[in-house]
Amino acid sequence: MSTGTDRTQESGEVSERAARAVAEAARETEWTRPSFAKGLYLGHFDPDLIHPHPVPTPEQQAAGETFLARLEEFARTMDGRLIERESRIPDEYLQGLAELGTFGMKTPVEYGGLGLSLTYYGRALMLLSSVHPSLGAMLSAHQSVGVPEPVKVFGTEDQKRRYLPRCAAGAVTAFLLTEPGVGSDPARLSSTAEPDEDGETYVLNGSKLWTTNGVVAELVVVMAKVPPHGESAGGITAFVVEADSPGITVEHRNAFSGLHGLENGVTRFHNVRVPAANRLGKEGQGLKIALNTLNTGRLAIPAICAGSGKWSLKIAREWSMARVQWGRPIGRHEAVGKKIAFIAATAFALEAVFELSAALAESGLKDVRIEAALAKLWSSEMAWKVADDLVQIRGGRGFETADSLEARGERAVAAEQQLRDMRINRIFEGSSEIMRLLIAREAVDTHLAAAGDLASADADLSAKARAALGASGFYAGWLPKLLAGQGLNPRSYAEFGPLATHLRFAERSSRKLARNTFAGMARWQAGLEHRQAFLGRIVDIGAELFAMAACCSRAELLRRQDPAAGRSARELADAFCQQSRERVRQLFDDLWRNTDATDQRLAGKVLDGEYTWLEAGIIDISEGTGPWIAEPGTGPSTRENQRRRYR
Repeated sequence: MSTGTDRTQESGEVSERAARAVAEAARETEWTRPSFAKGLYLGHFDPDLIHPHPVPTPEQQAAGETFLARLEEFARTMDGRLIERESRIPDEYLQGLAELGTFGMKTPVEYGGLGLSLTYYGRALMLLSSVHPSLGAMLSAHQSVGVPEPVKVFGTEDQKRRYLPRCAAGAVTAFLLTEPGVGSDPARLSSTAEPDEDGETYVLNGSKLWTTNGVVAELVVVMAKVPPHGESAGGITAFVVEADSPGITVEHRNAFSGLHGLENGVTRFHNVRVPAANRLGKEGQGLKIALNTLNTGRLAIPAICAGSGKWSLKIAREWSMARVQWGRPIGRHEAVGKKIAFIAATAFALEAVFELSAALAESGLKDVRIEAALAKLWSSEMAWKVADDLVQIRGGRGFETADSLEARGERAVAAEQQLRDMRINRIFEGSSEIMRLLIAREAVDTHLAAAGDLASADADLSAKARAALGASGFYAGWLPKLLAGQGLNPRSYAEFGPLATHLRFAERSSRKLARNTFAGMARWQAGLEHRQAFLGRIVDIGAELFAMAACCSRAELLRRQDPAAGRSARELADAFCQQSRERVRQLFDDLWRNTDATDQRLAGKVLDGEYTWLEAGIIDISEGTGPWIAEPGTGPSTRENQRRRYR
């Protein structure tokens, strides 16, 4: 990390260069296993990495199906509208889920868990989220990024024995990284963990924002900066902390547009003593632990989004046949039928993307860091569009609450709630904008390595000249491979039957994507990192190609398992791929024909205050209610009012 005399750092801020250095240091830079998604961005489309579609072992399938049957039976006794009205998950629901083992679905059997595969874990989240998405959010925050996952992967044997059985039995956990002034920029983290002189204890101070489950958690994973001491450079470090430790207060339980049952708050640490035995990994490894945890933890969101897509399809189908206008069910009118087709095709794709990503991660044979990120990004964006289309199909009833519908004698369909609940997934665990930047960084990694100092804003002309010579050797061998491939062979991918044409399109598009990425690198060099709109489109093209490939692979899996169902699956996959191809074509066009420069200039002038006159004629009732970002420690503690035990 850069230290130096940057004026921004002297004033307590962190320079852009230093912030990037911290993020870069936390990246996993080696690729020891193959990655289908990484190949997409390099023009290397290899379906053999995802096909035949991986499937759970017979043992995993038996255990998973047995658990899902028990879970569904219990889920049918829960009332999602009760959660919505009371803005909390009833204790008896959590108690029942704990007794079923739901809090330890991914935890190995030897540590008291169920040891389910990622596929069945996701299917369970899908099922519970259809009752109320707060259930899926609570359980995924607990198991995907809370204490169980980082302890399972990075914990010592003693830590696993101490914490995993508790977590599996129902001790709610949380992951605490975000701070009031820190979102996706960890270099600005202000929470500290000062080591005692004896080396046996750390003293934790700071404040954490948006602590999902933090209001009711028994255990939390906290990221805090350890200052340099002795021979240690310190750095951002992960700790497991008992939530009832002296000095911890929950200052506020946050309320949101959606996910009304979410126990999310602001947590403050004041001289909290944490045993060194509770530290996960070494000092300075905190961000790497967080990023590694998120690689598979992000797959919870695609599972929840897939469930939302299925629910939206069911409601759209039933309503569109029941509602008659101008002598025909509204679904028979093309304007509505187009939306139904989009929902059906996308629901199939959402499930395909989740199932493939989870299966690849479960196998351990592939590097899925890009696949998991793409699945989260693409699924959250598409599920939101599906929910929005459902509200539109339902019309005024889509905007009306379920309780209001029932009160006047109609079916209590919570379409507007679905729209509110799905919206957060485009922000959770990395906003779509941040996800595009993270994926773009991995997508152009090979180009950056080849370009060397050409891609560095700090290199002098002589260094850039030397780098140009080295890069020319790499590109001389790589670029010719992008001119031809299996996508030009009309007989390639024949085992996919009528879907082969879509895979040929994806292969051709993968090579075209790589050529365009190279063109961007050649044009902007070090400035490419600031062309975020361009990079975002590059990422989105790859995401669509990944979804198309996932659909084709899943359709063929279903066809092998059941030929009759396989025919329907092929129809859905074909429809999705046709829709996706149009989006890809538009994204390619937008790479070079767009309003990016105009928009950037306009945004700058807006921020400089040149158009404040346009804001006249309105009243901003938020003025005077407080600063944009509150200082830590300004809210009242709500720990005693909110804390509940679910064991």
